Amino acid sequence: MFEENSLTTRIAIGKGIGLLIGFSAFIFIPYFLPEASATLKWGVFLWYITFGAIIGVFGVYTNIPLIGSAMPWWIRGAYIGAWLNFTISLIAYDDLALLLISVFGENGLFVSPFWMVFEGAVIGFMIDYFATRFGGEGASIAK
Repeated sequence: MFEENSLTTRIAIGKGIGLLIGFSAFIFIPYFLPEASATLKWGVFLWYITFGAIIGVFGVYTNIPLIGSAMPWWIRGAYIGAWLNFTISLIAYDDLALLLISVFGENGLFVSPFWMVFEGAVIGFMIDYFATRFGGEGASIAK
């Protein structure tokens, strides 16, 4: 599909998957939370595009500097995705809580916005898989 591994390919794949996820969230948020603001919808849409780009960029790093060992793509993608969604859970806690309560009910199992951390790990894993598969990884891709 792609002729040569490159950082640009990784970023494009990450942004493309992020675009699909963000667009689907933009479309479906009003069904679950009709009173959702335009800021929330556009923020989630743009968040996942940026989310994918960041995971794509981090494909250059294959080692954990503090311990000097290899960092496989599945750890890297899941970790970065979880961390990014942890930060957004802190920033938009109230809006995410309303959204999750409207989806799962007040006594639902997944009403805490911190479930977004797990979701970020899953999406980060998926993005890094495709970015590594088709775009490569390591310092050699940063040409």
